[in-house]
Amino acid sequence: MQNKGEVIIYGRHAVKAALANPRRNIMRVFCLKENLAELAGKVSEKKVSVVGRQELEKMLPRDAVHQGMAAAAEMLPGISTEELCAKACEKENCHLLVLDQVTDPQNIGAIIRSCAAFDALALVVQDKNSPQESGAMLKAAAGTYELLPVCRVTNLARTMEKLKKEGFWVVGMDGYAKGDISTLPKDGKLAVIMGSEGAGMRRLVEESCDLTVRLPINPGVESLNVSTAAAVVLYELNRK
Repeated sequence: MQNKGEVIIYGRHAVKAALANPRRNIMRVFCLKENLAELAGKVSEKKVSVVGRQELEKMLPRDAVHQGMAAAAEMLPGISTEELCAKACEKENCHLLVLDQVTDPQNIGAIIRSCAAFDALALVVQDKNSPQESGAMLKAAAGTYELLPVCRVTNLARTMEKLKKEGFWVVGMDGYAKGDISTLPKDGKLAVIMGSEGAGMRRLVEESCDLTVRLPINPGVESLNVSTAAAVVLYELNRK
């Protein structure tokens, strides 16, 4: 039985990245016999259990792609808004992503991977209406969850106001906005808000934005998946 504050990590990249992260407390690693050599030098042999495929699959969600290994670990502590603002103070130019009630763990994992790839300062999510760290999320992040600071906040609108005071422009992504993402300045500090998979940004969150922009996509296509849209936005912000 998985305890509160613990996560079962699975998949080659996710497990190996967790083992390489000094901030991650790994309690136990489970692997198939044929995958044992891959763990040599990465974890104490005392923490490794060689198991059969059926036993490994019983620990994991149905149809989980485990690639022969899994690990029981403590969840990573997130950073506070104060720590986030302190990180931003050290940089003249930076950008971060804020998710407004995005609920699919695999979407969040894919977004984390894009954040890490395109040098986002951090990811901000709501504490109550966003899933906790999970095996599916870490698998989708392909090891990058260990690299990106995640800040969980109680009140998103209040956090946005705090970011503004720290010098951030707060930009909301809205498919009906007049301006598009290419008009944004690349210098300075930007916090980009991505709305939920179905409803988009909530009204109060949108009203807290300094401005809203859209992705210039084919008018015959209503929208992109939120993780795909996030990757496009982050690429554009990172492009010099």
